[in-house]
Amino acid sequence: MAPHASSSISRSTPLVGRRDVLEAFDLTLDAAHESGFRHLSLIGEPGAGKTTLLRELERSAETRRLVTLKGRATQFEQEIPFGLVIDALDDRVEEGVPGLAQGTRRLLAPVFPSLSSTGTGIAAGIAAGIAAGPETASVPDLSGLARHHLHKAMRELLEVLAAPDGLVLILDDVHWADTSSVDMLDYLVRHPPGSPLLITMAYRPQQAPARLVSLSEGTNGRKIPVRPLTEAETVELLAHRVSPSRCRALFLASHGNPFYLEALAQMAEFDEARHPVRQIEETAELPLTVRAALQAEFAGLTPATLTVARAAAVAADEFDAELAAAAADESQATTLAAMDELAAHDIVRPAAPARFRFRHPLVRQAAYESAGAGWKLAVHARVAAYLGGLGAPAVVRARHVEHSARRGDQAAITTLVNAARTASTHSPGAAAHWLEAALALMPEEDERRPTGGEGQPGSGDPSQMPTRAELLFELLNVQSVGGQAKEAAETAVALLKLLPPGDHARRAKAIQLYGVMLRQLGRYEHARAFVRQELDRIPDPADPGAAALRLRDAANLLQTVDVEGAQASLDRVPDNAPGWTRGLTLAVAAMRPLPLYGAGRIGEALRLLDTACALFDEAPDQHLTEFMDAFGWFCWTEILMGRYDDALRHLNRSCAISRATGQSYILGYILAGQARVSILRGRLAEAAAVSEEAVEVARLLQSREGLTFAITQQCLQASCAGDHERAVRLGEEAVASDPGGREWWGSMAVYARAVALVAAGRLSDGAEAIRALWDDGTASRLDPGTQVACAERMVYAQATLERAEEAHRWAGLAEAIAHPDLDGELGLARLGRAHALRLSVPSAAADLAAEAAELLKASDRRPEAGQAELTAGLAYSEAGRRDAARGRLQAAREIFEECSMAGMQAQTVREQRRLGVYVPAVGDRSGNDHGLSPRELDVAALVVAGDSNQEIAEKLFISIRTVETHMSHIFAKLGVSSRVGVVTALAGREP
Repeated sequence: MAPHASSSISRSTPLVGRRDVLEAFDLTLDAAHESGFRHLSLIGEPGAGKTTLLRELERSAETRRLVTLKGRATQFEQEIPFGLVIDALDDRVEEGVPGLAQGTRRLLAPVFPSLSSTGTGIAAGIAAGIAAGPETASVPDLSGLARHHLHKAMRELLEVLAAPDGLVLILDDVHWADTSSVDMLDYLVRHPPGSPLLITMAYRPQQAPARLVSLSEGTNGRKIPVRPLTEAETVELLAHRVSPSRCRALFLASHGNPFYLEALAQMAEFDEARHPVRQIEETAELPLTVRAALQAEFAGLTPATLTVARAAAVAADEFDAELAAAAADESQATTLAAMDELAAHDIVRPAAPARFRFRHPLVRQAAYESAGAGWKLAVHARVAAYLGGLGAPAVVRARHVEHSARRGDQAAITTLVNAARTASTHSPGAAAHWLEAALALMPEEDERRPTGGEGQPGSGDPSQMPTRAELLFELLNVQSVGGQAKEAAETAVALLKLLPPGDHARRAKAIQLYGVMLRQLGRYEHARAFVRQELDRIPDPADPGAAALRLRDAANLLQTVDVEGAQASLDRVPDNAPGWTRGLTLAVAAMRPLPLYGAGRIGEALRLLDTACALFDEAPDQHLTEFMDAFGWFCWTEILMGRYDDALRHLNRSCAISRATGQSYILGYILAGQARVSILRGRLAEAAAVSEEAVEVARLLQSREGLTFAITQQCLQASCAGDHERAVRLGEEAVASDPGGREWWGSMAVYARAVALVAAGRLSDGAEAIRALWDDGTASRLDPGTQVACAERMVYAQATLERAEEAHRWAGLAEAIAHPDLDGELGLARLGRAHALRLSVPSAAADLAAEAAELLKASDRRPEAGQAELTAGLAYSEAGRRDAARGRLQAAREIFEECSMAGMQAQTVREQRRLGVYVPAVGDRSGNDHGLSPRELDVAALVVAGDSNQEIAEKLFISIRTVETHMSHIFAKLGVSSRVGVVTALAGREP
């Protein structure tokens, strides 16, 4: 089917071609109906016919009785937050969405005010430039995580709208979509809705951001190119209107582009002699010949109608007569007559009751380009004034204010700043754009505040209008929240040039943020050097700026586990000094314990930890906001030293403060800390939810460091839960996300991957990964507690591989590192020695493992306590002490059941049965009490049926290598070494 836009052709000519696209539509609709979420990318150059094909998709969906919603992004309104989403969903939301949870309604209210108790709804007004209702109320969560929660709420909204029969969401011109809408689409692709939903996105690949293009490569996605028409299809389309020779000339000129073909054909009909067909210039977005053809459509309009058309093109993508009249500075009667004339010429078409749109974005572009630049500025000014008179929100007026204001325009600066602050929570990209526009309007006199009328924030009261430095700080913050690390670093440099050398406090704050951005960009050495360079400029070590920078320097050094350097830096900072804020005093106290822990000075570290804990608990929130980075390190110190109750309390508080103050750069590390505590305690469902949020924060910030840190926690959680394939995959992803591998968080990723490999039964691979961490013989890039845990896993791997000497050597390493005052470390060291002794003295191993279990329980490390109980049970059984073995295995099974560790629970159940203990099945499927995954059960069932690996591969449509991988996992989980063992184990007999 041949797409085209002009009504004269579309009404008289049958559609031709495009059968491949239509077949793909049908297949994707079927897949969405049968299997759930699907997404489709329709890509093609301007005028290729994407919009017409989307109408065909809409018709196909309607024949299947599927709900269809449509939205379109627009070229000149790309800064409107969630403009594409609003255009697609707002009308449907205003009709009412029964079944939507109240909490979800509250989260969506900033985008769809009709969902709030007080909002009156936007009713497509933002896209059109007119809005009903007041400014959206501010949301307490100012962090990047607010966007994540909003994305989850949007997914729930789509699930409700799709129930029960399905939903088709059609989005056109997505290459012009605002960043907030692209963020949401990215989230939906990575976290598919649990309902039959098809999202179709049409866009121009050359103009689309890379993130949008990558969506079509994700799971459940399909990319369909819309190719030019062939010469034969061109002849079929135009044969009833022009001669064959003319068809060929038009085909050559248009390159088979349907929209260009139509425009040139119509121009030839109107005035063929004056506008000969010329070859299209490939480099122009709107080729000169086509632009001339489109503008020829305007040639027959009256001057007043042409003015209205141009003004409407400047004003909005969708408009009514009142807006067009205000933009054109014409009377209502003249404008209404102009609308009739434009509709008669098919330049505009009805879009909604009393509203119009240009028939194609390229027609609007042609009208826009035909107007003079100075005249367009005047139109923007008139539209801004008109919307202001309606009480439209700042986010609606901002585009027109930006394009019409002059330097020093105080009201314009206020509008842009207010728009930025309104958008900062959910659309930091738009907020950054408007802050940059406000800065461009400010006078060059850096710190002189503009003055103006009374009562407006920043326009009359000097105490309210922000200075250039204050706006740069705001811009730096929204850029950091929005993941614009490169731009934020540039803003920080501009800010530092503006701040005088003696303004140590504000310079220190700017440098702190600059350092964080440099870390996001992977420029770690530059970040460290910049802090030290600024420190050299501050002679007084007690200066508040110097103290703040010393904290940053210590944090940088701790990232490389340089505890001596960090201690030396902190030693140059007093505990308090005149001029310090209470927050700075608290931050210094919070940073002191960690280097001492790293150096093994546990008594001193515990004493200072108690002092900092008391100060933290007594301090009001406002004293903590300025140095959240230091308090994040403090919380991790509590985790490393086994103070989980204190750590979780402080992490929860830090998380709330970070959300409220928009400090996203620290939020991810706090969430990762919460996940780590939950993993250590065996609260795996909590860990999964929190680590997912940490991943989303890192993705929103585009921080590889934060992403590695978050995925590391996901890997450890999945491994603990027994989801070994996913754990190994996450471990690989975490290691790949680390660009250098020379800092603590990068080494933690390597450790997590090693743990996952060992747990998955890939003992040699896991041992090799662990050995790589000990490249200097000390695993110096890991903290002491993780070194002990790493060594214990190595002992387990070596002992299972029956390498006794290596097992005992690594057990000795664990014992040498573990501190006797930390029960968790001591328990792991005891467990490591128990693994080694099982090879020769099982009774001694059992006693040591039992002791380890008690130490680990006392430190509230439940999963590891369960592993110690299981080891004790196995060793007692090997020593012939069956009663003791049964007791320890029962204790292990209870822990694993409590922690939802299905794989370990299944292994323990098997050992109990070997000792004659009756245990009912714990799986949902036959045989699943062995902890096998669904795919492993499928493979095991075919093994029981007698199929070879080749036959299994063919029946399950997987590779031989994948079958072999599944077999190794099955052997490990069943505790067997052959296919016969699989058969007997699944049949409930002792192999």
